Amino acid sequence: MIQFDEALQAILEQTQPLNVIQRPLKECLGYTIAEPVIAMYDHPFFNNSAMDGYGVKSEDIENASKDSPVLLTIKETIQAGDYSETELTSNSAVKLFTGAPTPPGVNAVVMKEFCTEKEGRVLIHRPAKINENIRFQGEEFQKGQTVIAQGTTITPPVVGFLANLGSDQVKVYRKPKVSLLVTGNELIAPGRPLQPGQIYDSNSYALTAALNEMGINPVPVFYTKDDQAETRQKLNLALADQDVVITLGGISVGDYDFVKEVVEAEGVETVFWRIAIKPGKPVYFGRQQQGGKNQLIFGLPGNPVSALVTFHQLIRPALLNMMGIPPHFSIQKTTAQLETPLKKRAGRLEFVRGICTADQKAPSVRSTQGQSSHMLSGLTTANCLIHFPEEQTTLNPGDPVMIEPLHWR
Repeated sequence: MIQFDEALQAILEQTQPLNVIQRPLKECLGYTIAEPVIAMYDHPFFNNSAMDGYGVKSEDIENASKDSPVLLTIKETIQAGDYSETELTSNSAVKLFTGAPTPPGVNAVVMKEFCTEKEGRVLIHRPAKINENIRFQGEEFQKGQTVIAQGTTITPPVVGFLANLGSDQVKVYRKPKVSLLVTGNELIAPGRPLQPGQIYDSNSYALTAALNEMGINPVPVFYTKDDQAETRQKLNLALADQDVVITLGGISVGDYDFVKEVVEAEGVETVFWRIAIKPGKPVYFGRQQQGGKNQLIFGLPGNPVSALVTFHQLIRPALLNMMGIPPHFSIQKTTAQLETPLKKRAGRLEFVRGICTADQKAPSVRSTQGQSSHMLSGLTTANCLIHFPEEQTTLNPGDPVMIEPLHWR
């Protein structure tokens, strides 16, 4: 049995960003940019008006006021999408709309609200500073400049920015292909009436949702009874063309726990089995090379909380690393003041489901109701995990504790 930090390090050592692919801009949300994005143009591409108004020479209206407006002749009207090279002369103006190019000679734009237009002329009721309300070519960034760093996750603003750059294809890291293998004679699908001895399969739904929240889909799900031959058959189906297989249940030491035995019989190299944590002690991790692909196999306990917590703490960082997101971005910890007392036996690091609140002083945290590994309700309200150190047996109200936010997306 190994320590948690040692287990996580062993997993991360087996993961790296997957191969680079090119995706259409409309289909790249949630991917990670695989190479720096370089601007092909200045932005803005040309000088333009920041609002509706009138382009002027600022020196013509330096004495303008509400009581003594300056009268200028409107020489031209320019909309967004138009273009003019006619130079503005003194004592004249050009009517501009937001985004319209400013022609030569214009060194300020007066907002429409401070102007009165009539019969081809305009009264300017206030002065304007040089460069006022003008967006200048290249003021945001210039051609050849790196504008998006490698490793940036593509969010809706990033999609918009890439479109603004003129990109319709983006080089990104491929997302891992992940399948689930669910074991257990007792499991039935939700929606059917329960019979004595049966329970609803929640793990495949929860893990599929967790993977979908990371942008990983589709997620093939395979089911097997607690039978060695069937488990072996379904494992091979789950492994086909996948980067990662996650098994659920059948990984402990019971008479009908066949997963570890089967994966090793199929040539999977065991990296570790069992971690000094609660929940999730009987976690398995192995690897194999198949068809030139490095495949990772995770065996998670069948208890719903154990499955989700170990997924969040061990598998999620590995998948993000494969997607090009380094672990230090995905694993974040902070301290908080404990509100509720906690007790446990020494010997294992315990992840206590908690609810963290923050005020103006410092964050505080309390444990949720229902901390047993089969009690999923506590995890539905939790927004963090309290790290209860391995050798400690008690934590008291007011003690500082390490917490880790629960991030699923």
